[in-house]
Amino acid sequence: MSNKEVKAALKSARDAIRNKEYKEALKHCKAVLKQEKNNYNAWVFIGLAAAELEQPDQAQSAYRKAAELEPGQLLAWQGLANLYEKSNQTDVKENLFNVYQKLLELYESTDKQKWCDVCRKLVELYHQEKKYLEVAHTWHKLIKIKQEEGADNAELHQLWKRLIQLLPDSTQNQDNETQQLLLTALEHAVNSADTVPSEDHEKLYKNFIQCLSKFPHETARLKKACDDMMVLYPTMSYPLEVLCLHFIQSGDFTEEALHCCCRLMEMDSSSSPGLIGLGIKFLQEKKYEEAVKSLTEGKHTSQCQAAWYYLAEAQMKMHKYKEAVISCNRALKISGQFDDDSGNLQQKYTALHLKAEALIKIAGADAAEEAISTLEQVSDINNDPVLLALKGQAYLNKGLIDQASKVAQQLVLSHPHLAEAHALEGLIHYTQKNYQQAERSFQRAIERKAETAEYHHYLGLTYWFMGEEIRKDKTKALTQFLKAAKLDSYMGSIFCYLGHYYRDVAGDKSRARGCYKKAFELDRTDGEAGAAAVDLSVELGDTETALAILTAVTERASAGTAKWAWLRRGLYYLRASQHSQAVADLQAALRADPKDSNCWESLGEAYLSRGGYTTALKSFTKASELNPESIYSIYKAASIEQILGKYKDAIAEYQQILKKSKEYVPALKGLGECYLMMARAALADYLDGKVLDYVEQALEYFTRATKHRPDVSCLWKLLGDACTIVHVISSSKVNVKVLGSLLGQNEGKQMLKKSELLSLGGRCYGRALKLMSSPNTWCDLGINYYRQAQHLTAADSDTNEISELLEKSLQCLKKAVRLDSKNHLYWNALGVVACCSGVGNYALAQHSFIKSVQAEQINVVAWTNLGVLYLATENIQQAHEAFKVAQSLEPSYLMCWIGQALIAEAVGSYETMDLFRHTTELSMHTEGAKGYAHWVCSTLQDKTNRETELYRYNIVQMNAIPAAHVVLSKYTERIQNDASAFTMLGYLNEYLQLKKQATDAYQRAVSLLKNSEDKEKYNISMQNYGRSLCAIGQYDKAIQAYMSTPLTELDGIVGVALAYFKKGLLQDSIKAYERALSLAKSEQDKAYILTALAIMEYKQNKVDAAKTLLFKCSILKEPTIESLQALCTLGLAKQDATLATAALKELLKHTKSKDNVYERCLITSAVYALQGRNVGVQRQASKAVHSNPDDPALWALLSQLVPLYTPQNAKGGAVAGNVAHILDLNHGKKALLHTAVNQLAVGCHSAEDEKNNALKDIQKAVHLFPDDPATWAVLMGACHAENTVVYLRDTQPKRRDLEMTLVATVSAKTKEKDLSAEYIQALEDWSLCQAITGLKETGRITEAEALCTKGLKSCPSHPELFLLLRQVQCKQLFQSHKELPDAILEELHKTVMSNSTSVTAWHWLAKVYQSQRMMVAAEMCYRKSLQLASQQGSWNGKLSSLLRLAMLALEICMANISNDHWPSLVQEATTEALKLSFCPLAVLLQALLQYNRKMGARETRRMLERVVYQPGYPETIVSVARWYLLRHLYAKDDYELIDALVANAKANGDTRSLELDKKLSASA
Repeated sequence: MSNKEVKAALKSARDAIRNKEYKEALKHCKAVLKQEKNNYNAWVFIGLAAAELEQPDQAQSAYRKAAELEPGQLLAWQGLANLYEKSNQTDVKENLFNVYQKLLELYESTDKQKWCDVCRKLVELYHQEKKYLEVAHTWHKLIKIKQEEGADNAELHQLWKRLIQLLPDSTQNQDNETQQLLLTALEHAVNSADTVPSEDHEKLYKNFIQCLSKFPHETARLKKACDDMMVLYPTMSYPLEVLCLHFIQSGDFTEEALHCCCRLMEMDSSSSPGLIGLGIKFLQEKKYEEAVKSLTEGKHTSQCQAAWYYLAEAQMKMHKYKEAVISCNRALKISGQFDDDSGNLQQKYTALHLKAEALIKIAGADAAEEAISTLEQVSDINNDPVLLALKGQAYLNKGLIDQASKVAQQLVLSHPHLAEAHALEGLIHYTQKNYQQAERSFQRAIERKAETAEYHHYLGLTYWFMGEEIRKDKTKALTQFLKAAKLDSYMGSIFCYLGHYYRDVAGDKSRARGCYKKAFELDRTDGEAGAAAVDLSVELGDTETALAILTAVTERASAGTAKWAWLRRGLYYLRASQHSQAVADLQAALRADPKDSNCWESLGEAYLSRGGYTTALKSFTKASELNPESIYSIYKAASIEQILGKYKDAIAEYQQILKKSKEYVPALKGLGECYLMMARAALADYLDGKVLDYVEQALEYFTRATKHRPDVSCLWKLLGDACTIVHVISSSKVNVKVLGSLLGQNEGKQMLKKSELLSLGGRCYGRALKLMSSPNTWCDLGINYYRQAQHLTAADSDTNEISELLEKSLQCLKKAVRLDSKNHLYWNALGVVACCSGVGNYALAQHSFIKSVQAEQINVVAWTNLGVLYLATENIQQAHEAFKVAQSLEPSYLMCWIGQALIAEAVGSYETMDLFRHTTELSMHTEGAKGYAHWVCSTLQDKTNRETELYRYNIVQMNAIPAAHVVLSKYTERIQNDASAFTMLGYLNEYLQLKKQATDAYQRAVSLLKNSEDKEKYNISMQNYGRSLCAIGQYDKAIQAYMSTPLTELDGIVGVALAYFKKGLLQDSIKAYERALSLAKSEQDKAYILTALAIMEYKQNKVDAAKTLLFKCSILKEPTIESLQALCTLGLAKQDATLATAALKELLKHTKSKDNVYERCLITSAVYALQGRNVGVQRQASKAVHSNPDDPALWALLSQLVPLYTPQNAKGGAVAGNVAHILDLNHGKKALLHTAVNQLAVGCHSAEDEKNNALKDIQKAVHLFPDDPATWAVLMGACHAENTVVYLRDTQPKRRDLEMTLVATVSAKTKEKDLSAEYIQALEDWSLCQAITGLKETGRITEAEALCTKGLKSCPSHPELFLLLRQVQCKQLFQSHKELPDAILEELHKTVMSNSTSVTAWHWLAKVYQSQRMMVAAEMCYRKSLQLASQQGSWNGKLSSLLRLAMLALEICMANISNDHWPSLVQEATTEALKLSFCPLAVLLQALLQYNRKMGARETRRMLERVVYQPGYPETIVSVARWYLLRHLYAKDDYELIDALVANAKANGDTRSLELDKKLSASA
């Protein structure tokens, strides 16, 4: 290709590029290159086209080739620049630097504008890569070019400003040249500004000065710049602030620096640099408080390292070590932001030194560890002996004495003139209590540094704790403390020890307080100094100062601190009776130290003072737990428990004190008071025996207390109280043991009677009065004399002695009144004594009661006593008014109500009984108790008022008999010489069926009246006694009692006749009754006597005579219910239905609906039973229950009758028994037995209901009636039933080997009880048969046979036992499954025939035939049993026979014997069974018959599902149905129903069905 063609091709390439046909251009260029490989333009065009076609690598290669060919040409370099500028790759930037530099060379001489553009691009690229030196140099070249071109000042100013922006602030991290270039740029920018002053110029100046401040070597320029700026901007504080900071950080705070700071503070008083500089000035002047204040204010807005260091130094001077550590840490933190140049490193080491020193002063192992760690950060520590000494101190604080000693020895050897080395040595000796060596070491340290206060302080401490001589004379210590205080007035511990000296040695409390106060002001954490200052202020009477200190401390204290202040302020408030504030402060003290027992004690006192007994008790208890040796805490806890009425707990606490200190009188006194208070409480409850026990204990402890402190008056008074309290107790009961020392004896105890004890009480009151005359004690002594007089009066003693005692009593009470005439109690006591029968001074009594009322307006006792006075003088109206006032004052006060009751009784009011009853409801009092009992007994004796509303309300609704019985029992316990009270008590006991108690009461009445002149009362009491003896079976004594009376009255003769009858002396009884009959006047009495005579005739087997007598009764005008009942009973006893029915009919005519309901129901039911109307028996009982649902006896009777006559309703019988048990415990106990029998009849067992079953109920009955043989027999039956269920479920029985034990128990219990021979025989026979059956069924054949044989020996003609013997003997034959010979079968048949009326015997014979495959014979036996059961009316027998017959037929059907007779027999028998009652087993048998007939039929599934899923079927039956249903479903492949059935089996625990399911599913 020629040149022309080359040019043409290049032209075509250029045109193609213009037309954006880059590929075409590449073709042309490649054609050119084939001809001319080094064609510059072709390579440039290729680079351009490739770049446009996004082929950067090809473009770069092309441009580079072109640049190599002609380096002086611009096109290739421009192309490379454009290519690199567009590229995002990081590795092209270095190439771009070179390209820009080449372009600058090429443009420099040709095109200045383009040179400037490329220069700007290069600077931006350098800036991006943080090549700040290249940025500065290149920009300086740009500025130079602009200057050469003659650029104006404004353009140059902008260029300098741009350079400032391009160079970073952190120039101290750049090289020195860059720093200088930045400073030059700033200086030129400042100088080239057009508008001066201006905001922009001001900002530039600030930047210039700030930049200069970062370079220590530019101090001169900085000062000049600041001065120049201040000239331009005189109100601007910034230059001064920078200059001040420069001086502060340089560490050279000269007069110039101070002048600068002063000027700054004049301009801005809150300027941080100014405040810091001011603080440094104060520090230099040793004005440490001002220094800390200024530095603290200045440091908040400053990041000046030096400021924090100076602050730490000032804090160290003031001994604020913790704050100093914080300041040092801040200084070190700021230091870490700078490079470790020599200046910064030195500042850092200085801060570390200061921090370590502060940590050592803090003391403690943790602080010492941190100090060691801090010192190790100093690289040349080993070259600094002062730092080594500090390290030694840190070791010492940490407890590493050996290491500290090693450091000290090395320092003393290497630096003998170093004071710190000797001080360290002294500290080690001081710590080891080697005070002599410590003294020498500290003296050497002082010789080298005499101005160090710390050395003088430690030398003073050494003298303070040195040997005995120095310890006594503290002047050396004082001298050193004073020197230390002079050298360092901020060291609080010095002043604390000065305070110790002035307080403990010099005795100057005022000066001591000043020192303590100074120490505390210097160190607010010094609790010892603060506490001492407060304590001394209180001692000096300056409580305001003390409270001010405490308040100041507590206001600043955080939670859990300043315990000493909280405690003292709490105690201050406690003394000032500001209890709530005291509690709050003491609680705060405890938050600081929860284990301080003293704080807990103080808190307890605070709670106690404001009446918080429970919280106080908790506090004292906690104090005693923390300090078990503190007797005071235990004592206070006990005294609070005593106040709260927890006497037993208080006694235990007091006893605990006495174990530690036997002679602690407060505890002895507290014990005595507790027992005395318990005696008073027991006295109120009429527990006189307990009262005497408590009084004996109280006397013992009070006596022990008086042994140790006979000078304490209150102990003697308490002794008098304990002796006098027994005044109300019967004299026969009072026998109290008293320590001999109280009676003037040396040892042992002496028994005192009531009179002696009361006399002793008077002497004790006298002793108390000798020690301290008190109106209260005079009053007590007067009352004691009055009680003595009362006792002598009751004992019919000498009247002169009684009069003398009453006179003494009056004089004592008058003395009490004279001493304190405003005390209403004294006046009241005087009035009581004045109006007693021995004094009879009613005028004085009235005057005294009126004075008592005047002294205390709300005085219910005085008003009541005034009413009694008026009542005694027969002023009824005035008495009523006085009692009414008393009632209005306090409606619950008992005595005024008794007074009103007595008034009502006197005037014959119908409200008398209500009033007496109200008194017994309020509280117990002898007068109210006897009054109420009298009215109850009087009402009961009046037989004519039984139907009145008044009787029903007063006696029945108000539960009068038990209430009167309770209060009268307490009355007779207290007053044991009142025969009428004992007679009434016996009468009430008889009503409550408390026969033994009635006998005892009547016997007491007889013994009291034995020597009485009133023989009529004695005879009546003796007859009462005889009646009660007869009731408890003591017939001989009863006859004797009756015979000791004249027996002229009907009641006495009838009573002795009954006693003769009970004794079995029928002839004597008949004679007595005949005599009574001759004396009887009313027909009712005659009827009763004739009935009794008829009973005795019956006893003699003279039935006709008995019947004749009873008929005589029935033809009377008013026949008695009892005679008709006896006639009906006679008919029942002789099985004479006609007589019984007729008598019953007559009886029902004469009885009212509500009278004798139980007896009428019982007799009617018995007649129905005699008539064979079994259902009628149950219906009669049910009717009675419906009419009287609240009568537990009827419910119990219903429960008893159901299993006997209608066992099909046994479930209802069990419910009736439960109702009886709920309604009344007495009937309920017996009802439990009937409930268990009903549950056995209905088949209720523990497998169905664990809580409600026969076994549970009979176990309860056995616990309640262990002497009843019937309960043990039923228990045997319940255990047998449970074992039967266990066998059905194929599990192990829980109750084994009980048969023999229970039989023996039943036999033993029947001998203990007085039961009829027929009942005993029947019970024992049943138990024996049941035991044999149990043994037989458990496989214990030998034992069963032996038991049968034993029974037959005692009763050879017992067919049931003989049958059982044969059953036992045949048991093993049946188990062998061998065919029995005909002879044996014949023998067994004969055995059954001998007991042919037994349904179970025919059942057993049927089982024998069944085992021999004699099915027809078995069927005939079952039919025979069914016939017998029907004849006997035995529901159980019929149901059992039908079911057994059905099962026999079903068994034959299951054997697939084709005979229509057996399926029809199953259907017939089960249908009849279901007619009797709902029978789950019958339903199951019908379902199984259907299964046998058509296993896959839908009806089969329906019948089996009915048994499985419907409620009411026992699990034993459901399990069988489930088993067959599962087989049916698998035959039908109905897996959905199978799953449901399996889930049901799992829910009910049917393992047998689950095992079948596994087998069937496996085979399927």
